[in-house]
Amino acid sequence: MDIFSVITLLGGLTFFLFGMSVMSDNLEKLAGSKLESILQRMTSSPIRGLLLGTAITMAIQSSSATTVMLVGLVNSGIMQLAQTVEVIFGANIGTTITSWIFSLAGIESDMFFIKMMKPVYFSPVLAFIGIVMKMMSKSERKHTVGTIFIGFAVLIFGMDMMAGAVEPLSESEAFKNILVKFDNPILGLLFGTVVTAVVQSSSASVGILQALALSSFIPISTAIPIIMGQNIGTCITAILSAIGANTNAKRVSIVHLVIKVLGAVVLLTIFILVSTFIKPTILSEGATVFSIAVIHTIFNVINTAMLMPAKGLLLRITEKLVPEKEKHVESTSEVLYLDERLLISPPTALIACDNAANRMAELAHASVDMALSVLGKIEDDNTADISVDAAVIKNTEDETDQFEDTLGSYLVKLSGMDLSDHDAQIVAKMLHVISDLERLGDHALSLSKAALEIAEKKMSFTPDATAELKNLAAAIDEIMEITFNAYLSNDPVLAGDVEPLEQVVDRLIANIRKGHITRLQHGQCTIEAGFVLNDILNNFERVSDHCSNIAVAVIEAKLSSFDTHKYLNDLKYGDEEFKSKYDAFAEKYSV
Repeated sequence: MDIFSVITLLGGLTFFLFGMSVMSDNLEKLAGSKLESILQRMTSSPIRGLLLGTAITMAIQSSSATTVMLVGLVNSGIMQLAQTVEVIFGANIGTTITSWIFSLAGIESDMFFIKMMKPVYFSPVLAFIGIVMKMMSKSERKHTVGTIFIGFAVLIFGMDMMAGAVEPLSESEAFKNILVKFDNPILGLLFGTVVTAVVQSSSASVGILQALALSSFIPISTAIPIIMGQNIGTCITAILSAIGANTNAKRVSIVHLVIKVLGAVVLLTIFILVSTFIKPTILSEGATVFSIAVIHTIFNVINTAMLMPAKGLLLRITEKLVPEKEKHVESTSEVLYLDERLLISPPTALIACDNAANRMAELAHASVDMALSVLGKIEDDNTADISVDAAVIKNTEDETDQFEDTLGSYLVKLSGMDLSDHDAQIVAKMLHVISDLERLGDHALSLSKAALEIAEKKMSFTPDATAELKNLAAAIDEIMEITFNAYLSNDPVLAGDVEPLEQVVDRLIANIRKGHITRLQHGQCTIEAGFVLNDILNNFERVSDHCSNIAVAVIEAKLSSFDTHKYLNDLKYGDEEFKSKYDAFAEKYSV
């Protein structure tokens, strides 16, 4: 094997790893929102967790990526450690699908259709179809599928290059001597572990072993320990990703390692006993791409069957290896359920952002509700209660500010990732909404300050002004309720009820202002009380405006456009449904 064979081998390995990366990234992108719904349902039962872990890993072609996602989800508080164990077992089984695809390279036949099943023959066809899809179609989905086809073809091309480069090794005495050393199962296990830790993918390292088996004689007795080691080495990616994570997130990567190591120890012990005392002849036969796929699958299936019932033991071992640290106060970024590790999987990161945005929406809604409640306590003349509530609203407003800063920065990073159109629309919607949510917190705080000023200065409004404010507050309460139900359920139909009510709120505010001027002219109201009333009205008006913005964002996300002014103009003029809703709300809140 000369220097040119080494160069070819390195080139083949490069194409192989690059093709796998392209294919994996685009399979994940294609899964998009489906992956989101899978992740949200994955913990309903152990069997479902196993099956869904298998499905996810088969979809994205990487158990390492699945485990890294789990580290991020646990670190973000979205999942608990115990909920990840079955998913990890499923990921271990799902990752074997790649070796089965590669095993088609071992097909030997002169029949056209059977011969075309070999990846080296059908991958160029896929590559041609893929480039046609990318060049001729405007559909994002077809572009992604085309890229997957091209990535697969590059991967197979790299594998074929590696197989050709190592072909001279079949005649090399030095290589045969090296293989003799790997007859020692412990050395084989260590070799497989190290190689996989370097390439950070068991699928890739098993593929390399299969490429080697295509052109060289590797005894099955040598291949088995190497494959066991490859399954241990794949844990390195999750371990590295857990650096700096919280205790439970670190435990996810360690429980993955414990599963692989315990399985390897038990099965390697059985292998050594069988090969020493029984010595089946099959172990001396040469490994093929097919037999390597079989060994890889059998190891992970037996490992799952053996250790999955011992979930409690696995968790206890993991807790001993990674003991709980002293309790600490969570930072805002931890409360936000966000983790930089999740950016390795944009659809998963989007779940975290959606959870954070929903939490922020709940805080904003709660702060405005409390502000309305505080205004309702003015007549009770209880300054102490109002002061306590105002302090709570202030703390909530501080939290929404932190949400906007942290979530906004995270969304900007996420928007720069390779997202599907659907996911990009969700990110755009959240970026539009979070500033409105933060401003709602500001207005809730201003309303509480106005209520506190009224209580401290013993101000009072006329009975007419009080009745009008109560009516307006009821309308504000309803517009908030509709807006946040529409946002949290992503319901554009319900969001369509917000703008008609917002117009009614504007009319109510205008009428209250007119009434105040009239009362002021007749000496029924003081100028000082008028200033506070105007402040309350301004804040109510801005609250309804922000509700309108949020509702429009929900609707426009479905239309893939965020031209708010055009949408509102089109809605208000000549729309009979809008007029009907407006009339119904106007009648409901007439004084």
